[in-house]
Amino acid sequence: MARRTKTPRWSTADIPDQTGRTVVVTGANSGLGLATSRALAAAGAHVVLAVRDTARGETAAAGIPGSTEVRRLDLADLSSIRAFAAAWGAPIDVLINNAGVMNLPESRTADGFEMQFGTNHLGHFALTNLLLPHVSDRVVSLSSGMHRSPGTRIRFDNLTLAGEYSPGAAYSQSKLANLLFILELQRRLTDAGSPVRALAAHPGWAATELQGHDANGVRRALMLFGNRLVAQDADGGALPTLYAAVADLPGASYAGPGGRFEMRGAPALVDRSPAASDADVARRLWDASEQLTGVSFPASLPRS
Repeated sequence: MARRTKTPRWSTADIPDQTGRTVVVTGANSGLGLATSRALAAAGAHVVLAVRDTARGETAAAGIPGSTEVRRLDLADLSSIRAFAAAWGAPIDVLINNAGVMNLPESRTADGFEMQFGTNHLGHFALTNLLLPHVSDRVVSLSSGMHRSPGTRIRFDNLTLAGEYSPGAAYSQSKLANLLFILELQRRLTDAGSPVRALAAHPGWAATELQGHDANGVRRALMLFGNRLVAQDADGGALPTLYAAVADLPGASYAGPGGRFEMRGAPALVDRSPAASDADVARRLWDASEQLTGVSFPASLPRS
């Protein structure tokens, strides 16, 4: 079990005043993204809901007291990501890479990437690098405790898992990639003299729509049962993301629930697996991601 940094119990009451700050949240029309958006808007932030379905996004935004905006973003389509970034012309204080898919049947993004790796990692990789010149404070990416699944590694020889696809293995690979991305992003930001911090978070077991799309019917039923029996709600699951987004934490930190087995509870700093701490693999993944997406780390950034 990972070591946890002991801190006073943290809650949404500890979110500092966010008035005047802009936060972009991907996948913000339901689940963790909606809970995250609601909490930050309540603290005074202007929250941009970056969503694939703008009708659902507008419905979600209508239920959030505070300043919100809805913009279309499909993380499974590089052209949509480029359009979103090209239309952006304002400062961003925090970018929260929340959107994700989990344990899907084998499928491909618009650009031919395996759907989970393409959406969860490559989509956010491209979005972050394209928006980074606008970001002034931090980038937060959501990972999962599933990055620790036995045998999980970045399959550089077969990133799409063609011929050996497993929904669970594909999801675990994508979540490992999220942590390696943050590790290398922080290294590059530091080397560039940027004050921006890159952090990661995971929600533990939170009851959201995500589990309802599992490709395996038996596993889907078990997970939905677990949602009722074990899981915390979306508001609880969003706490580590919020903690990473507003607390004074070091770059490359990883936040998760501080309870037993990191399943639920107030947020705390938690450890990565050894595979998620490998700086050489993180650099190699970054290079591969640049080649696949055609998007690179910005040539220049505002310096501290």
